[in-house]
Amino acid sequence: MATGGGYSDPSQKIDYVFKVVLIGDSAVGKSQILARFARNEFSLDSKATIGVEFQTRTLVIQHKSVKAQIWDTAGQERVCGRCCDVRLIWRASEYRAVTSAYYRGAVGAMLVYDITKRQTFDHISRWLEELRNHADKNIVIILIGNKCDLEDQRAVPTEDAKEFAQKEGLFFLETSALESTNVEDAFLTVLTEIFRIVNKKSLTADEEQNGNPGSLAGKKIIVPGPAQVIPEKKSCCSS
Repeated sequence: MATGGGYSDPSQKIDYVFKVVLIGDSAVGKSQILARFARNEFSLDSKATIGVEFQTRTLVIQHKSVKAQIWDTAGQERVCGRCCDVRLIWRASEYRAVTSAYYRGAVGAMLVYDITKRQTFDHISRWLEELRNHADKNIVIILIGNKCDLEDQRAVPTEDAKEFAQKEGLFFLETSALESTNVEDAFLTVLTEIFRIVNKKSLTADEEQNGNPGSLAGKKIIVPGPAQVIPEKKSCCSS
């Protein structure tokens, strides 16, 4: 069981810190998803992210305090760094350095596309390739179809995304940052899976060191594991 436990409490004891990255094309709503989760805010005047920023929120998962450190970056950086031949060599080198730093230490990732823009979904496979090239191979990943409040403008069928997620071994949910639909569930899905893996590895480490299968007092090993099970899809928007 996971609970939000408020949006800021600097005096709260922290048991775990999990870094999660948001990736996807520009204007798919990554920053709005982050703002909704971290501060329960949504701005109609949101501007494109420049560079890299992150926000945190502390939750309680199975009586442990978990700080989620969520990183957000500009979606167009990938295009400038890899796809534009007219860019100078130093620009590509700069991009690779930023990319490596962005993914370093991440134990969870959220691949975001806009359900009203097919191109943003078509680019997901390339974002996933980049993620797997730079992050831990067993990072916990969820595919997110954002802006499901715009059902009448849908360009990406839910089944297309679900099929892709199943093929790649990803979690999947559709969200609306505007209406706060499934945003909390998306983050909790990733964080709870990371927490489960961390504790499973802690138990294994303790068994190997002490021969005591019933204890969780062993060394904490924060290494993510694969997300192979897609949670049951919840209704995005009520009719």
